[in-house]
Amino acid sequence: MRVELDAETRVSLPAHWQQAFEWTERRLGGRVIAWEAQPRWRPACFFELETKDGDILPLYWRGARGEFHTSTRPLEREMHVIEVFERNGILVPHPYGICQDPPGLLLERIPGRFGLDTANDDAHRTKVLDEYLRHLAKIHSIPIEEFEAIGYRRPDGPEASCFGETRGFERSYRATKTRPDPMIEFQLGWCKRNVPTERTELSFVVCDGGQFMFDDERMTGLLDFELAYIGDYAADIASFRTRSLTEPMLIPQGQIMRRYGEISGREIDFNVIDYHTIRFCLINPLSVSGQLSNPVPEANYVQYLAWYVCYGRCGLELMAQTTGTQLEPPRLPQERPSRRSSAIGQLTTLLDPVAAGEDGERAYQLDRIQRMVVYLDRSDRFGPALEAEDLDDVAKLLGRRPPTWQEADARLEELVLASGPERDDEFIRYFHRRLSREESLLYPVLREQQDLTLPVLS
Repeated sequence: MRVELDAETRVSLPAHWQQAFEWTERRLGGRVIAWEAQPRWRPACFFELETKDGDILPLYWRGARGEFHTSTRPLEREMHVIEVFERNGILVPHPYGICQDPPGLLLERIPGRFGLDTANDDAHRTKVLDEYLRHLAKIHSIPIEEFEAIGYRRPDGPEASCFGETRGFERSYRATKTRPDPMIEFQLGWCKRNVPTERTELSFVVCDGGQFMFDDERMTGLLDFELAYIGDYAADIASFRTRSLTEPMLIPQGQIMRRYGEISGREIDFNVIDYHTIRFCLINPLSVSGQLSNPVPEANYVQYLAWYVCYGRCGLELMAQTTGTQLEPPRLPQERPSRRSSAIGQLTTLLDPVAAGEDGERAYQLDRIQRMVVYLDRSDRFGPALEAEDLDDVAKLLGRRPPTWQEADARLEELVLASGPERDDEFIRYFHRRLSREESLLYPVLREQQDLTLPVLS
């Protein structure tokens, strides 16, 4: 909700937003006159600056990634990328600078809306997407030396190029790892063994593709380059597929990819797209695993667990398709309420976000906690039976049944790391069943991630 800022209202806002406004006023001149929070997992907001000339400048504040880190370095890299794009005619928000405290990137606010499912009709949707693909092809043609000049490194071969940003996420995963995670170790090993080795063309890759704004007439700008790197352009094409899981494009994925090929003159190899799709799905578990084992108070635990589970499962399903593995999804056991179930149910009601009224920040916090309580409620009712079934499955892999899930994970990780591709089918089937069980506990609070399936390329 947009809030007009008089002196009294402004001082009632959290201190970090007051600091952000003061920094903006010093940097650009003028006065912040309106503000609108963007409740999400990272600090972000929209606000308006009245300049000394009386013009209204719409702005967007993109904060550091909160509980993950407070460094401005990723934001600085992103700002420099945007500057390169601007010089090359790419439609992006103008960057106004980096604030150190609070850490944030100040950007022009792009007009329009997000998500092709909100397009006026199929013709409008196709036109906007076509404009985006033309800009993406243009990005892929910018000489990589321009990005090396701002600190990006050229990969040292096709394998490094195709493994892409996974290297950085793996380093962060290992730096924060405090307990075994056999599912991640299996998928990492699979991706390393199956990386395409024939991809030699290098491009600047936006990484988390398909993010752009548009109005009723045209695309208005591209967004979000924080994860960008130099690598295989096919990774950006594959990212449409994972983005469509939660933000439907309503255009067949194969059609989108072939259209990119027509615009760019580049080859589209669906086998390579499959590989990058699997690898990109894995980024979600890698990025949140530390917060799932040691969450800070600000962490949106259920949202992160949903990313871990759903994207991990989708990657395994595509692995199964590419290898011919037959999956055997588990069934949800009979509900068994405990003595605590009624208390948990009452807590769910008490945490209703509706109680926050128009306070978007408070509604977000209530919703974050309520989703966790719903997950715990289902874990109380179904969890013991599901955990017993999981240990039965582990017994088939290990040859004995571990007494606890902790020992099961430790022994499974040892087995995964000691095994080669000869056991891939077994591991794909097992980890798919394991994640499917966890997904069933999360199901009522998955929101846009309910019933995710990767679109078939045709």
